Amino acid sequence: MISIDFNKISNKLKNINTIKLTGKVKKVVGLTIEVEGIQSFVGELCKIHTASKEVLAEVVGFRDNVIILMPLGDLSGVAAGCPVEATGKVLSVKTGSKLLGKVLDGLGRPMKDDVFEYDSEYPLDNDPPNPLLRKRIDTIMSTGIRAIDGFLTCGIGQRIGIFAGSGVGKSTLLGMIARYSDADVNVIGLIGERGREVREFIEKDLGEEGLKKSVVIVATSDQPPLLRLKGAFTATAVAEYFRDKGLKVMLMMDSVTRFAMAQREVGLTVGEPPATKGYTPSVFAMLPRLMERSGNSDKGSITAFYTVLVDGDDLNEPIADAVRGILDGHIVLSRKLANKNHFPAIDVLASISRLMPEIADEKLKLKAGELRDIMATYKDSEDLINIGAYQKGTNSKIDKSINIIGDIEAFLKQGINEYSSFEETYRRITSIG
Repeated sequence: MISIDFNKISNKLKNINTIKLTGKVKKVVGLTIEVEGIQSFVGELCKIHTASKEVLAEVVGFRDNVIILMPLGDLSGVAAGCPVEATGKVLSVKTGSKLLGKVLDGLGRPMKDDVFEYDSEYPLDNDPPNPLLRKRIDTIMSTGIRAIDGFLTCGIGQRIGIFAGSGVGKSTLLGMIARYSDADVNVIGLIGERGREVREFIEKDLGEEGLKKSVVIVATSDQPPLLRLKGAFTATAVAEYFRDKGLKVMLMMDSVTRFAMAQREVGLTVGEPPATKGYTPSVFAMLPRLMERSGNSDKGSITAFYTVLVDGDDLNEPIADAVRGILDGHIVLSRKLANKNHFPAIDVLASISRLMPEIADEKLKLKAGELRDIMATYKDSEDLINIGAYQKGTNSKIDKSINIIGDIEAFLKQGINEYSSFEETYRRITSIG
C-alpha cells in the first residue's frame, strides 16, 4: 500500500505562486524603459512582449514606484502599454566542453546556428574566489613571446594589463599569446570592437589553430551598452567554468576601456553623477569586481590579459590608472616602436611584471636587470649617438650599450608566426652580451 504524505503536498501547494504579476511599459527615455505594476530586484531579467517579438531587459534601478529597465537588444517595437513580465531570474550562460571553437554573443548565445550540449549554467555576476583559498602564484606561464617571457615573466594565475593607443598591435599580440601560450583553454572577449575586426581577428590573428582551443565572446560597438557590459561578464563566467574543471585558462579581454565606457553610459542613464573625466563612480566599483574574478582558485587558474585603450597615448588617464592599480603588472605598447616597424611594440622599460621576482630564477632576473640597464643607458644617450656627438671611449657603459643594443633589439623583435618556447627564450636572453 502506497503511503501519501498529504501534509508535505499541502505545504508545497501553499508555496506555489499561482499569480503572475505583469507590468506595463510607461515610458521610454533614451536607453531606459520605465515600467510600473511589477516588483523586481536590481539585476533581474524581464521580458517585454511587443506585437512582433520579445525583448529582454534587465532591471538597473528604481525611481519612486517605477522600475527602470535597460534593453539587451533592439528597442524597436516597444510601445507604451506593452506587457512586461518579471522572470525572477538573473542572467546566466550555458557552459560545457563543447563550447571550444565557438563564437558567442554578449549573452553567451552562439552567433551562428550552432547547437551544442552544455553541462551547466554559470551566473554572469559571480563572486571572486575566497582570498584565503587562492593558490599562490609560483609557476611560470609561458606566452611564447620573447619580450614577455624574458623581461616580463608571467605566472599561472597572474593578471596583466596591455596598455596602448589605437593601431599599435594589441589584437595581434593577443592572437600570438592565444596560439603560443601554455594554457589549456583560451577565453577571448571582444568588447566594443568594430564589427569589421571580429572576423579579421578570428581568421588572421587567432587562426584555425588558436580557435580550436578557444571560446570567443563578441559584443560589438553597435550593440546596446548593457549588452557590451554583459559580454565582459559572460567571458569571465565561461573562463570560471573551465577553471572549475581544473584547467589552466587564459582569459583575454579587448578592451577594458570600452567596458568602462559601456558602464559609464549605463550609469549616466540611470542618473549617476559624472565624476573623473565623465566616468561615473560605478565604473571604478565595477572594474575590481570584474578583474578580481580572474586568478587562481583552489581548483584551477585563470591567467588574464586585459587591454586598455589609452586616450591619446596618455598612460595616466583615469581608466588606465585604475586598472594599473588593480592588476599584477602592465605591458606598454609604444607607438614610437611601432612606427619603427619594431613588433611586438613592447616598451620593456615602461613595463613591469610584479610577480617576476618571485617566479623567475636568479640567473634570468639578473640578466633581465642588466639588459634593462643597458637599454636605459642607450636610450638616454641615443640623441648624442645619432648625431655623432658621442666619442667612443668616453663612457664604458655607453660603449657597451652601443655594442649590444642590436642583439637586444633582435631578441625583442618577433614575427607574427614565430613561436619561441620558454627554454629557447631563456637560452637566447642569457647569451646576450
